[in-house]
Amino acid sequence: MSDLDRLRDYRGKRDFDRTGEPLGRGASAGDRPRFVVQIHDASTMHFDFRLQVDDVLKSWSVPKGPSADPKDKRLAVPTEDHPLEYEDFEGVIPRGEYGGGTVIVWDHGTYEPLSHDREGRPVGFAKSLERGHATFRLSGSKLRGEYALTRFRGGRDGDGEEAWLLVKRTGGGGRAQGAPDPRRARSATSGRTLAQVASDAAGE
Repeated sequence: MSDLDRLRDYRGKRDFDRTGEPLGRGASAGDRPRFVVQIHDASTMHFDFRLQVDDVLKSWSVPKGPSADPKDKRLAVPTEDHPLEYEDFEGVIPRGEYGGGTVIVWDHGTYEPLSHDREGRPVGFAKSLERGHATFRLSGSKLRGEYALTRFRGGRDGDGEEAWLLVKRTGGGGRAQGAPDPRRARSATSGRTLAQVASDAAGE
């Protein structure tokens, strides 16, 4: 599938003459796949969890954000694929635009796919997502260790809205911070809060 096809939904929802979000022009994929978690103060406050798969960021809206407690399963609702450049996006999406509100980068880094089949053979990450269960190890500044995404409702052949669970795996190693109070959280790239990003944008 071409880059244009993968990002059709993303581009179709946005007016790039108004929003500062990246159009997506084919950023370099790098040696290791990337991830980013952004806090998005839109109509409802939520965390956006994004994993690089090939040349796009597969994305889920996680209302409560990732948890460091393996017993705490977090709802993750798929959204449209985003361009790789979105990893660096921080700013204010204008009111009236899709997703209007303030965005900060809470965490980012690389991840290692860990999915295997029943015989222990590695399974491509895109394939594991297609099958509805993917495991991976995050190496970020705040999120570290093994996590899993599991689809529990919907899907290509299912009815209704697709939904997943994002869970920290027991014994997966790594010290991870749980999702903070979003309004007090600081950006991993600029050190700013949501309020400071919004204030800086208003002063430009």
